[in-house]
Amino acid sequence: MITFLSALWFIRTAKVILFYLYLWQLKEYHIGRFLDHFRTVKGKQLLFNKLTLLKLVLLASFPVVPLLLFFVGAVFYIFETVKTLLDFLSGRLKKPVLTKKTLTLISVAILIEFLVLCAISLNVKSVVWVVFWLLIFDVLAPFIASVIVLLFQPISALARLQIIKKAKNKRAKFKDLLVIGIAGSYGKTSTKEFLSVILAEKYKVLKTKEHQNSEVGISQCILDNLSLGHEIFVCEMGAYNRGGIKLLCDIANPKIGILTGINEQHLATFGSLENTIKAKYELIESLPAEGTAFFNAKNKYCQELYEKTKIKKKLYGERATFTGEENILGAMAVASELGMTEEEISKALDKIENKIPGIQVKQGIGGFKIIDATYSANPTGVISHLEYLKALPGRKVIVMPCLIELGRASKAVHQKIGKKIGEVCDLAIITTKDRFKEIKEGAGDKAIFLEKPKEILEKIKNFCKEGDTMLLESRVPPELLRKLVINNQ
Repeated sequence: MITFLSALWFIRTAKVILFYLYLWQLKEYHIGRFLDHFRTVKGKQLLFNKLTLLKLVLLASFPVVPLLLFFVGAVFYIFETVKTLLDFLSGRLKKPVLTKKTLTLISVAILIEFLVLCAISLNVKSVVWVVFWLLIFDVLAPFIASVIVLLFQPISALARLQIIKKAKNKRAKFKDLLVIGIAGSYGKTSTKEFLSVILAEKYKVLKTKEHQNSEVGISQCILDNLSLGHEIFVCEMGAYNRGGIKLLCDIANPKIGILTGINEQHLATFGSLENTIKAKYELIESLPAEGTAFFNAKNKYCQELYEKTKIKKKLYGERATFTGEENILGAMAVASELGMTEEEISKALDKIENKIPGIQVKQGIGGFKIIDATYSANPTGVISHLEYLKALPGRKVIVMPCLIELGRASKAVHQKIGKKIGEVCDLAIITTKDRFKEIKEGAGDKAIFLEKPKEILEKIKNFCKEGDTMLLESRVPPELLRKLVINNQ
């Protein structure tokens, strides 16, 4: 019986460990972002849920009714193991993307789990006491997984410094390489992609890959991909604290800087909008005296920073007819600055299929159109996508979770989004509870809360008809997207 329960416990606990390592990786091992997750409704449910409460009640009742802990605990482990196996077979098991770091963390965590199991099995002979100690470890498993991550942070920091040092040394050898840095709360990736396509018409261009905007990502791009043939390096730069962009500039050494826009995104980690503005402006401050700074004219904070900048500077995007078009105009302005003709730029633009930043248009199962904006989300992006949705035919539906990491601005941002939803949409399905109240204030009865993919899918099937348009914003359940899109485009 002890062996059977131990095997069940091992499988179930491995699932918990994998999930928390996945969460740490998702938050880029940033403590502030990780902790902010537990301020959300779903985050709180991870720590304070019925199963955790049941474990605590069982542990508290152990001295009085020890057999209760054994029987209920055994049923609990059977149930959780079956669920773990079903999640694994269906592909719903959340686990980190395998890298050298995650493989090391997983190996250490599983080893600790195995050693704990051996220690309990060798020293505890009563099956009731075995269940007691297994439950103790269960309650502590999220904290133990997090401690393992934090203990490896110094080692990771040393490895990171080595990668950065190697990247700096390699970058220093490319004296004629022109680096274009792109920073901002939103619009970075779109601007990078547009600019890379346009410049590739005339130059040999290297760009950072998807999600490769951190110090390690940029350094790895330099080490793995930068070669003698490259003339321009288009470098997306992301950070969550003051000093982060400066570090990236020290690595890449940009001569041209593009500030795409500033808003409340990641305010929870920056602490204030003032800190966010100062952090993004580090890109401009890092440019050499002969450098050039480009600012999005459609963003008031960029306009203010433009006024205070002393080096060569330019505004772009004044002629944008819809929010997000300034990303293309910014790319065109930089290309023009680098000597490309209107004909060359126009030829390159013809190669860009989707000129609406951050979205893909797909065909839905019921004959309705799907605007897929699930890559990422920020307050400005949501509003601009709703504005784009407004101009499309048929009834309008939006499916989205509440936005995260907005700090003190969260309430006002969601009220603004709710008001826009009320103006544009016929139905809004909100998939998380955190700021549903604020969204509903503006959207009224058009906004409903649905969390389970099956319920959302059923509601959409009953509501949406041919000719309607649906906007999928931010992280919606992947299985929902797969079932909504024809042939999983």
